[in-house]
Amino acid sequence: MNDATAPGDSSALESAAPEHAALDAWRAVLAALPDAAWVFALATRRIVLANEAAGTLLGVPAQTLHGAAVDGVIGAPEDIVYWSAFDPASAEPLSSEVVLHTADGRSVPVLRSVRFMRGAEHGLVCLRDRSGRRRGEAERENLLAELQATLEATADGILVVDLDGKVRACNRRLAEVWGMPEAVVDGRDEHAINEWMRRSVSDASAHELRLSALRESPLLSSVERLELRSGQVLERVTRPLWRGGRTQGRVFSFRDLSDSMAADKRLAELSSTDPLTGLPNRSMMTQQVTAAVGAARRSGRGFALLVIDLDHFRLINDTLGHETGDRVLVDVARRIQGCLRSDDWLGRVGGDQFALLVDGAEGAAAEAAARRVLSLVGQPCEIEGVHFTLTCSIGVALCTGSGAVANQLVSNAESAMRQAKEGGRATWRVHQSRVGVDLRRQMTLDHAMRKALVSGRFRLHYQPQIDMASGQLCGAEALIRWHDPELGDIAPGQFIPVAEDTGFIVAIGDWVLSQAVRQATLWHERGCAVCVAVNVSALQFQQAQFVDRVASVLAVSGLPPQLLELELTESILVRDAEEALHRLQALSRLGVRLSIDDFGTGYSSLAYLKRFPIDKLKIDRSFVMGLPTDECDAGIVRAILQVARAMNLKVIAEGVETESQRQFLLDAGCDAFQGYLFAPALDSLSFESRLLNASETANAPPRVRLVHG
Repeated sequence: MNDATAPGDSSALESAAPEHAALDAWRAVLAALPDAAWVFALATRRIVLANEAAGTLLGVPAQTLHGAAVDGVIGAPEDIVYWSAFDPASAEPLSSEVVLHTADGRSVPVLRSVRFMRGAEHGLVCLRDRSGRRRGEAERENLLAELQATLEATADGILVVDLDGKVRACNRRLAEVWGMPEAVVDGRDEHAINEWMRRSVSDASAHELRLSALRESPLLSSVERLELRSGQVLERVTRPLWRGGRTQGRVFSFRDLSDSMAADKRLAELSSTDPLTGLPNRSMMTQQVTAAVGAARRSGRGFALLVIDLDHFRLINDTLGHETGDRVLVDVARRIQGCLRSDDWLGRVGGDQFALLVDGAEGAAAEAAARRVLSLVGQPCEIEGVHFTLTCSIGVALCTGSGAVANQLVSNAESAMRQAKEGGRATWRVHQSRVGVDLRRQMTLDHAMRKALVSGRFRLHYQPQIDMASGQLCGAEALIRWHDPELGDIAPGQFIPVAEDTGFIVAIGDWVLSQAVRQATLWHERGCAVCVAVNVSALQFQQAQFVDRVASVLAVSGLPPQLLELELTESILVRDAEEALHRLQALSRLGVRLSIDDFGTGYSSLAYLKRFPIDKLKIDRSFVMGLPTDECDAGIVRAILQVARAMNLKVIAEGVETESQRQFLLDAGCDAFQGYLFAPALDSLSFESRLLNASETANAPPRVRLVHG
């Protein structure tokens, strides 16, 4: 104990007592404060008391602060200036944010305040840790920055408003979508923004009514389209803004649909428009014909459908090039358009094929339209100094307003166009409509045929072919047969024309070819080799892969090619003769036999026969029926046989039913025959039995026998 407080010195004890009392009061205050705090003596500017929070904040035990200089604890420049000029008598309180450097190396932002009571001997320093608040503020700043970046990155214009309509957030895309000055968006003036939108929409009153409904229904969400005066179309999506489980406003997003709608429109145009001529394409023709049929049924006013096909257009592409061919097609489209009435419709529905709908046209009017088109297309052409003339073939189908079917009308017009082609081209044909029951029958047969092929209901029968001289079986003709569980037995004469009209004959012919070759292979493997003749339709022969198909069937089966005979119609020879010659030569190189079926009933040219690699002619049954008494039939048969001998061709007659017919043919020099005189077409097992018997009696004298069937 020092002298100042020695016993007996009552004045010192009396002066220390109030000081201790004051410190006790401060100690209670410090203990109650949640923040770091210390008490310093004004006279000495040294800390006399510090709470535990101060020690924790500074990173030192609180007791070590006792006696420390108050101006050295924080050491910020502001503190140095403040404490260097500190005068207890006139000192002012201090409150500011500073960075505190702690003993353990941390930098802590704090809110520091210095307070003291006038007349008192002590001051109070409080430090509030601002780290948490600073982190929160930084997080909020980051979130706001991320939000704004997100808003700016989106392709939509965004507008966020509170329940009073005040703008809380928006992005610059909002200005771009609405064509709004950026200053309006930057100012976030809801009145200016709303006024700009109101002036921009096509229907301002409807726009205002919709916004009023949204304000009255804070929970309402909606997706709408807005049409602007500029021609733009915007999609407006609005959702409630939720916070704390309550609606606090509304979020609007605006997307400019103009480009996507233009792209969709362009795609729709491309899908329905021919890119070369700009005319509607085939899919649009189907829709247009369907619509026209419906209108005709309602009004009773008919129309005509013309299918226009350019003749020999391939020559244009082959000789002048496809670019010139495209120019020709554009010119043809322009010519035809020049003769159209306002209600007529023209489309390009194929490579060199157009379709024309003539409204209100009956037979005479349709033919007049066909003549106009023929005349316009036939006008001389001149491209890059090359002069040439086009022609076209036109098929006409008439719709009278009742019972018409769109697909059938198209099929009828195309069928009539093909007839015009076969009739010499550069002309038109009007499809001769059949009664409704026939059309329904054709549809029924077509559907049943397709099911029959899939279900395996077709079968082949084989009619024996007999050598005239020996009386022995020398071949067979494969003939298709069909029994339908609902329609019963259907003769080939009924369904083959339907198949040819619909194009299904290609699939049927391919099936017949594969089945006949398969059967011929089985007989050959059993030692009973026989040549099987298969009918080939003109449409099947024209398929690009027909020769390859025949080669493939032969290769897979292993059948010697000379055991397959293809019976061709005369029309094959005159339709694109050069292409027919090329294919026939390819078939001949395969080793198969080639014959002309129903010779004399078509358009055979002796010049063609001389060039083509034909092995056999087949006399049609219509010339055999009148033999031997009908002088006309007899003369025709003798002429055919003379032509065949001159060209070194074999001849077979079909439809031979009497011995007198056979004898006449034998005497005239015919090589073979088939018909009921020997046998009808037989199923494969019955034919095989005949074939085996024929093999066993190969050395027997020639003979034939009548088999009724």
